[in-house]
Amino acid sequence: MPFTFHRLAIPEIVVIDPKVFGDSRGFFLETYKQSEFASFVDGPFVQENQSSSQRGTLRGLHFQTGPYAQGKLVRVISGEVFDVAVDIRPDSPTRGKWVSTVLSGENRRMVYVPSWCAHGFCVLSETAEVLYKTTATAHLLDAATSDLVGQYQGLYTGAATSGAMLSAPLGGIVYAAAPGLLWPLCGVVAGMGRLVEGLRAEVR
Repeated sequence: MPFTFHRLAIPEIVVIDPKVFGDSRGFFLETYKQSEFASFVDGPFVQENQSSSQRGTLRGLHFQTGPYAQGKLVRVISGEVFDVAVDIRPDSPTRGKWVSTVLSGENRRMVYVPSWCAHGFCVLSETAEVLYKTTATAHLLDAATSDLVGQYQGLYTGAATSGAMLSAPLGGIVYAAAPGLLWPLCGVVAGMGRLVEGLRAEVR
């Protein structure tokens, strides 16, 4: 089998260790195989994204809602990040609970984050490049929602995309790097006030 799967404390969140085949030329590994992932991935992947970030950068916590909700298969191709997922399902017994793992270009580990999670990461290395597949596409802002992100110039729709600051004490998450740069979209918290307060109240 080309993969080893580890279910975390929230069992639908799965860490994947690929088998690496190395020789004098370098290495080869599989990063996705539908037949192996089908038991836990909630839909086909329709988009792939890549980001590059400096040490201390916090990206997240992000999620899309309704029909735009995204499952994500996340991996790091260079550098190292502290990756976090939070269960935000209203009726879940683990609502507000969070799990984490370290992803790096060296360990080649991946994590699958279901569509009902908020997701984010903090960069531990000088720089990090993160690659992730999603089960739903990102949606452009329209004129009615463009004021929600200001300087970010219209990447995601405020109606479908929400977020909470990773630097806030949401879920009691302790991040393993000094505060650093903040992605402007992290400030898009429209409609999340009650959710954030609920998560803070419920997490022990």
